[in-house]
Amino acid sequence: MSTSMIEPGARLAGRYRLDELVSQTEGASFWKATDETLARLVAVWTFTEGFPRTGDAVRAARATSRIADSRVTQVFDADDTGTTPYVVEEWVVGQSLTDLLKQGPLQPERAAGLVAEAAETLATANATGLFHLNLTPDKLIWSVGGAVKLTGIGVDAALRGIAAEHPAREDAQGLGRLLYAALTGHWPGPGRVELPPAPLVDGVPRRPALVADGVPPRFDELVGRSAFQAPVGPGPVGSARELAEALADVPRLVPIPVSPAAAPAAPPPERGTSRNTGQMPSTDHRSGGGRGRDRGGRSREYGDDRPPGGGNRTLVRVLMGAAALIVFVGVVVGAWHFGSAMNTGDTPEGTETGSSSDDGGSDQEAQITALKPEGAEIITDTGDADHADKAGFTIDGDPSTSWNTSTYKGEDFGRLKSGIGVLVDMGGPVELHSADIDVGPGGSGLELRVGDEKSLDALQPVGEASGASGPTTIEPDDPAKGRYVLVWFTDIPQVDGGWRGSINEIELHGKS
Repeated sequence: MSTSMIEPGARLAGRYRLDELVSQTEGASFWKATDETLARLVAVWTFTEGFPRTGDAVRAARATSRIADSRVTQVFDADDTGTTPYVVEEWVVGQSLTDLLKQGPLQPERAAGLVAEAAETLATANATGLFHLNLTPDKLIWSVGGAVKLTGIGVDAALRGIAAEHPAREDAQGLGRLLYAALTGHWPGPGRVELPPAPLVDGVPRRPALVADGVPPRFDELVGRSAFQAPVGPGPVGSARELAEALADVPRLVPIPVSPAAAPAAPPPERGTSRNTGQMPSTDHRSGGGRGRDRGGRSREYGDDRPPGGGNRTLVRVLMGAAALIVFVGVVVGAWHFGSAMNTGDTPEGTETGSSSDDGGSDQEAQITALKPEGAEIITDTGDADHADKAGFTIDGDPSTSWNTSTYKGEDFGRLKSGIGVLVDMGGPVELHSADIDVGPGGSGLELRVGDEKSLDALQPVGEASGASGPTTIEPDDPAKGRYVLVWFTDIPQVDGGWRGSINEIELHGKS
């Protein structure tokens, strides 16, 4: 059965129901589908009859499935032995680098941290013999689960028959272009992307520092060495591994997502022609809703609150705002009258006098608040603290900053230590009721300890979490008392080239 004969509703392998044709390239179609066996959304590639690169795409997909990095798009199934060859992938939901740049360039540290994740991912893939060779901003995605995803590794090149004499260098150049785009909001390379082209001087893209304000010289030079293979500094960057090492010390700052308006109905599927066969499906389709566009070509999914066909939503918001203002004024006036009555010794009708302590348990709950720490430091059982200067990022109130361990070359912290953690100093004794910890992706083992001294022996375990990723709450069985609170890694996830854990933010709740 050829792709042209496949209709929505068709099933592959008796389990993958094709729900919506998202896009077509020359020889292949990309579908939003449902795995009816596991009841989950998946992405499916099907191929036209006689497409010469079907076998290459299926083999590349199978090889990609063996990459041990959660940032690589998962491949669930691939088969070219039946009448309808197919590849089944993870349905990635999130915002691409293109989406993140719709409101302008990223902050330099944020841009570098995001590209560093992509570089580490590609370095892992390159080590297995797989390359991307077609990097564009749509391929780098910040998922709704709070993790970086790099789509198209191996499969993109196979579908298009792309080859390179020096594939490692080609991927390094692609990463450099992504860094240029993240720093400036412009695209310096080939390919169809939804970003303005980089401004040129004598036919060559201008340096990032001359396009956007505040680009550090270090990143400006790194773009030149990678994207344009400039022989400056230590020389051209020849691989994703070299770029990852150059950015190894950059904090992994969480991208600030573009606030979405209400998602419009999905547009009709685009059917590619021979002129646009190089365009892969973007997060417009993988996000599950499609990105509508107004008649001026602007995206209605992100950053544009005007609904299609009129401004009724704006009127509703104005009325809601006015109602909220009236309620607010009423509360303020009522509070003022109540305060005046209390000051004159009068009691408003229907109000009982008495101390708040008479309320019993409800006041006890009201006393549990977010505790304010005085400082944070990194401790281990061996004394060699990883990235100790970044400890303060875990209590700065900004989840876009983070601290991470070193990257270890084996499990169990490379057998160099039994654990590592962030020790939060509360400045004095507190009663801890819960800890909200924003943990980096991948799945970590955590232990919560409390005590009055900094030594590991004096800090008593009061709670734990396994497989922690993203927002994680640990609550002691009974309130724990002490000056110091330790968030201790007992296990860290595998990442590019080894194992590494990270924490974006720690917020403690209790009584001071």
